[in-house]
Amino acid sequence: MSGTPRYTMVVDTKKCVGCKACVLACKAENAIPDGYCRSWIVEEIRGEFPLLSAELRSERCNHCTDAPCVAACPTGASHYSDGGTVIVTRDKCTGCKACIASCPYDARFVHPEGFVEKCTFCLHRVRRGEQPACVEICPTQSLHFGDVNDRESEVAQLLAARASKVLHEEAGTNPNLYFLV
Repeated sequence: MSGTPRYTMVVDTKKCVGCKACVLACKAENAIPDGYCRSWIVEEIRGEFPLLSAELRSERCNHCTDAPCVAACPTGASHYSDGGTVIVTRDKCTGCKACIASCPYDARFVHPEGFVEKCTFCLHRVRRGEQPACVEICPTQSLHFGDVNDRESEVAQLLAARASKVLHEEAGTNPNLYFLV
């Protein structure tokens, strides 16, 4: 173990089948209202017919090390918490949407009650020693979560062993959501 924990999620795009179990588990665990979600599935098709390939990805907030949403929040409602997770404190949020405008991942929405909502890596579960709901439910075990600063952790070992990518690397946010390719 080395230093401060840095929570990271790794998505194995070779194993994801797009079943949306992660999306449903997140909605149930976090009481997300109908019509909204903190996580979603993306299908990206590349190539030209007949040589096409498809990639399925479970996406959510990237819990960026240099999160523009934290910098943009005028009230401090968006802030860093345990393991570098990016959290929104509902009582401080005015629903101004500055964080939504600054996020290159389109990972936030305004809850019907007026505050901004997003993935928390199920920090409430992680603090109890559990995995995020999406990781726990994934039937293909394509989602992995842990401390990337711990070289013995599963996420650190996966990232060391396989090629990976992040989304919108050009944004300079240093995301903590990786996709194995």
